Amino acid sequence: MGRTWWATRGASPAYARATMLINTDPFFYAVAVPAVLLLGISKSGFGAGFGSLAVPMMAIAVTVPQAAAILMPVLLLMDLLGMAAFRNNVDRQLLKFLLPYGLIGIVIGAALFKLLEPRWVAGIVGVFTLVFLAQRLLFPPRPDAPPPPRWLGRLLSVTSGFTSFIAHAGGPPLNAYVIPLELSPLLFTGTMAFFYFFINLAKWVPYAWLGLLDVQNMLTSLVLLPLAPLGVWLGVRIAHRIQPRLFYRLVYLGMFLTGIKLVWDAFH
Repeated sequence: MGRTWWATRGASPAYARATMLINTDPFFYAVAVPAVLLLGISKSGFGAGFGSLAVPMMAIAVTVPQAAAILMPVLLLMDLLGMAAFRNNVDRQLLKFLLPYGLIGIVIGAALFKLLEPRWVAGIVGVFTLVFLAQRLLFPPRPDAPPPPRWLGRLLSVTSGFTSFIAHAGGPPLNAYVIPLELSPLLFTGTMAFFYFFINLAKWVPYAWLGLLDVQNMLTSLVLLPLAPLGVWLGVRIAHRIQPRLFYRLVYLGMFLTGIKLVWDAFH
């Protein structure tokens, strides 16, 4: 972790100690800044796939658990901003159905966190994402096709909570259930914003229990925090102006790039 000689020169002892804990490695910020912006844009809905790239991108410079911990305060602020922006666009029935199973996934993730290599979890998520995309593109649903079965929604919600806990990569599994429901872009975005607010909020206690929310990670997160409103603002502006067909094409593109990156990380 890089430190600069001027970071503590002439500073108070308390400020100097705090500064020495913050990650000052330029390479870390070269990957962390675009990762946080992508995460913010993903709160607009169309970039839901791109948001899952944040932890793998940051893991180029730090470990996966450290990257996930650093993003926790950033996610909290983004979720609050996303809910405020889309508070009138929520499918409450769908949210009520998905959320309990997502929380079950959080419990499973916390229980298995120390037993699993995050890269293999990332690889499983990546393969699942690419298989779903291939199925959607090669065998597109008919206009009169029924919605996905509710048992699949339960399973994918649990999976989403689990992968969200391990690597903040809950988007691809849940998208596999929600996208075929063909919600409007705003309703899709608002429902997902509220879902992930509660999912991310539920991570704080187990993350603290696992020792991930240490002073170093939290101070580094504060440096990145101002980028959260910028990313959400960019995504919200686009979400209010985008056509549904283009919206879902961009979702598919984000999921494709996410799947490729996660599978690559699993084997390299």
